[in-house]
Amino acid sequence: MLYQAYELQRNWLNSVSSFASMSKEMLLSPANPWSHVGIGGMTANALDVLAHATAHYGKPAFGITEVEVDGELHPVEEATVINRPFGDLKRFRHTGLPETAPRLLLVAPMSGHYATLLRGTVERMLKSSIVYITDWADAKTVPLHEGQFDLDDYIDYLIDFLEQVRVEGDGERPHMMAVCQPSVPAYAATALLNQRNSPAAPATLTMMGGPIDTRESPTTVNDHAMNRPIEWFRQSVIARVPINYRGAGRMVYPGFMQLSAFMSMNLQSHMMSHYEMFKHLTAGDEESADATKAFYDEYRAVCDMTAEFYLQTVEEVFQKHSIPNGTFEHRGEVVDVTQITDTALLAIEGERDDISGIGQTKAALKLATKLPKAKKRYYLAEGAGHYGIFNGSKWRGKVAPVVEEFIAAHG
Repeated sequence: MLYQAYELQRNWLNSVSSFASMSKEMLLSPANPWSHVGIGGMTANALDVLAHATAHYGKPAFGITEVEVDGELHPVEEATVINRPFGDLKRFRHTGLPETAPRLLLVAPMSGHYATLLRGTVERMLKSSIVYITDWADAKTVPLHEGQFDLDDYIDYLIDFLEQVRVEGDGERPHMMAVCQPSVPAYAATALLNQRNSPAAPATLTMMGGPIDTRESPTTVNDHAMNRPIEWFRQSVIARVPINYRGAGRMVYPGFMQLSAFMSMNLQSHMMSHYEMFKHLTAGDEESADATKAFYDEYRAVCDMTAEFYLQTVEEVFQKHSIPNGTFEHRGEVVDVTQITDTALLAIEGERDDISGIGQTKAALKLATKLPKAKKRYYLAEGAGHYGIFNGSKWRGKVAPVVEEFIAAHG
């Protein structure tokens, strides 16, 4: 009944949003005498904030049409090169890039938000690389007949995607960058490909704010996952998709529950952001207000993930610590990360990351004991929070150049 209750609430809030939006337009109409006095404008601005806060947001488009390189604008081509039930492989390239440019597989998180959350990451890396990205599907849109999707399937998808990138690059080894949660399956896929001496093994793997070993500097998120038995998660956060979606009957961890968790972690900050939006609108600063709206348009666009993937991730990554303990398995095969001998590793962490604590990603370098020191690098982004290491000014100006330099050095 949890999902059905949410659907009722969502429909009601959509009505509230529509009413607030219409009321705002009426208040601002030149034919309305109240539009010419202060209280009319302030009320309209408050209604604008309410309309935005209660609206429902679907999957956004990437919308990357051009990229600027050395002061010159280049058109960007977006294409889907692999289409699968639980996720597509998209490719972005601009007209100024040569065929010999590095090919980078950007692994987006399957943790509530759509891959478009990494729009800024794609745009920045497009300056120097042909960028591929995992565009994961919203589980509630995947029919039951397509089967399940768990952590093993996720790793299989990454291996197949890497092979596709290699083929499109005429055999050149691809590069891979994982943001947050997918650092674990990307690390595992890299280990498996190294074990098998596969030509698709990435030349470099960059892991950003990833929970490789959550025993290092555990955060509130880590404590939440570690302090409750797996059955608590199964009973408390898993729901069945209702009949009005293509994935009706599928067991999922709903996006709306994930968003509630995200928002509750920093509720005061989110409330202040909306108050600042109101102040910007009242002051006539439309640009600042629009920037806040754009952020929340993306932030509140969430999707469901399959129950089996979520529960397996919680158990293996946060409770059993299978990767650092050497017990992580993929389809019955133990994943031996010490066999990573031919893929250079870059671990990036944010100084103020409140989701993946300092040392959790760096652990990947320590665990790869047979990898030469020259193929390892660690970078701590000073002053950056979790999102700042892959988006925003610190990402563009400080973190991305480190990634580009690493790829160039080990390509």
